Amino acid sequence: MNDTVGIILALILAYLVGSVPLAYLMGRWIKGFDIRLVGTKNMGTMNTFYQVGFWPGMLVLTVDIGKGALAVGIARALETPQLIELAAGMVAVAGHVLPVWLKFKGGKGGATCIGVLAFLMPWGIPIYAGAFGVFLLITRFPTLSYSVAFVTFGFVAWLIYDSLLYVVYTLALLLIPGFQYIMRVKQIGERSTGFKDAVFRKSIRDRR
Repeated sequence: MNDTVGIILALILAYLVGSVPLAYLMGRWIKGFDIRLVGTKNMGTMNTFYQVGFWPGMLVLTVDIGKGALAVGIARALETPQLIELAAGMVAVAGHVLPVWLKFKGGKGGATCIGVLAFLMPWGIPIYAGAFGVFLLITRFPTLSYSVAFVTFGFVAWLIYDSLLYVVYTLALLLIPGFQYIMRVKQIGERSTGFKDAVFRKSIRDRR
């Protein structure tokens, strides 16, 4: 296959894979609503858990993580340069955030980022999972816990893979969901009486 054709194909497929709006479909099929209009109004895993159900949420989590890993895997299978593999991961996350099927109004892309980084740095999976578990036990705040745990991938890139490229890429990739969460952080701040109230939850079902 021509190198240019392989690169273009890898990026197009990355977007299409990333743009599969499973959380939206779960909301429509099971509850009959647009998940972007209920709860936190995010087309993502946690909103699916709370608004649709545990098993639909698990399916969305699995698929959204898989989208990121698959996008990078396709680029690798097409034997594209490493930078194209990294670009494919970013494009997949962008596809989740801006799906053409829903007029470019999607989710935040956090789970898809996990899939991208887990494929590139498998050693980061247990470390990330452990950090998430610890933060969740302390805060009982799932969204904050998995967001903060992302930092571990930067350390894994540095300390285990000894790759400055992966460190920079991790930070750049996480800017995509990071910007998406600005409004959510603002909402939490407005509804909380202080730092402790904003960070710690009485239970994982507390959705302030």
